[in-house]
Amino acid sequence: MTTEQTEALIGMTLVVAILVLMALPSALGVIRDRRIDRQIREAQEAREGQKSSSRSTVPSTATWYAEGRRSKKLVSS
Repeated sequence: MTTEQTEALIGMTLVVAILVLMALPSALGVIRDRRIDRQIREAQEAREGQKSSSRSTVPSTATWYAEGRRSKKLVSS
């Protein structure tokens, strides 16, 4: 290997190392954000699972009101 090839190899290695050092914080941030998003999604799924099992089967007042209006419209038509 000649001196010029050695210098070129050292130069390319330094450029790649600087590129990695500049991109590393961004890559770590993306990984951290994905981990946090996964944790939030798991927590929401767990909370929805709790709500569905403890939810009452009685329809809301709005549902009763809407059903009453629908039945009145059908009778008067």
